[in-house]
Amino acid sequence: MSVIPQEKLDKLVQRFELIQEELNQGASDQAKFTQLSKEYAELNPLVATIRELRAGEAEEVDLKAMIGESGTADKEMSDLAREELQALQPRLEALRQSLRVLLLPKDAADDKSAILEIRAGTGGDEAALFAADLFRMYSRFAELQGWKVEVISASQSDLGGYREIIASVKGKGVFAKMKYESGGHRVQRIPTTESGGRIHTSAATVAVLPEAEDVELEIKPDEIRIDTMRASGAGGQHVNTTDSAVRITHLPTGIMVVSAEKSQHQNRRLAMDVLRSRLYHLQRQKADDERAAERKDQVGSGDRSQRIRTYNFPQGRVTDHRINLTLHKLDSVITGDGLDEIIEALITDHQASQLAAMNG
Repeated sequence: MSVIPQEKLDKLVQRFELIQEELNQGASDQAKFTQLSKEYAELNPLVATIRELRAGEAEEVDLKAMIGESGTADKEMSDLAREELQALQPRLEALRQSLRVLLLPKDAADDKSAILEIRAGTGGDEAALFAADLFRMYSRFAELQGWKVEVISASQSDLGGYREIIASVKGKGVFAKMKYESGGHRVQRIPTTESGGRIHTSAATVAVLPEAEDVELEIKPDEIRIDTMRASGAGGQHVNTTDSAVRITHLPTGIMVVSAEKSQHQNRRLAMDVLRSRLYHLQRQKADDERAAERKDQVGSGDRSQRIRTYNFPQGRVTDHRINLTLHKLDSVITGDGLDEIIEALITDHQASQLAAMNG
């Protein structure tokens, strides 16, 4: 295990105390106050762990001294100190491991809300029904996390599935958890329309994009074209029959976004949110590609062509292929209640890979 540099920990504690002092005195302007508050919130769990670890390490020194000084003169005291030391050491190692994880480089987008895009792949109507299942799964998962889901556009199939559905998921830390869902999802089940009882395989792709803020990504008015449309426009049968549907085209990249679920004003706002997120994603992808030679870990990279998970209904199991995790609780996962177990396993695996890379 890597040794945690004490000088680095000292600097983090000093920085935390300085921010605390500045916040108590009152920052000169709102922007500075917001920035300091954010940094304080990020450092708080880290500094709390450092202090708890250092208190534990001081206790360890005292106990060892007590054992050494007692010798045979006070065997009872020495045995008691040994017991306490034995109980203390696993706690210290757990704190050191927590600290290593807290010190790992953070993805700047982790705290952000996200845009969720689900598209039916191979499998016709069954693939569209599967896309609808995935959307319900994520909606329930979001509800359990206290996040808010808002549909931006949807193209429905004849049987009530989705050929495509795009939604915003708002809340703290949405992208940190949801980014692991980007990729190809496969389902194996007997469709209700199948009279022979044969198992069909269908697919859907999921993309999770971090929501970009105005300050991070400027879109100039002359870079976009905004059209209002009726049902005959792009976007599928779900487009309203009034002129409320909005299509925004980003001229430099050719990216086109349609929103047709709300009023024209809301559709314009939602379409701009999606466009901004897609452009921000492109920027991040470009930076990732430039670092690709150095990066070995592909979990959560958002590669939609990668098959990441299989949902096998006849056997009641779900398998995440990236970490070879199989759970025999498909019903719980597909309703969203059991999805957290898979996501937490992916986060743990990702952190372990980062730690291994640092130690290597």
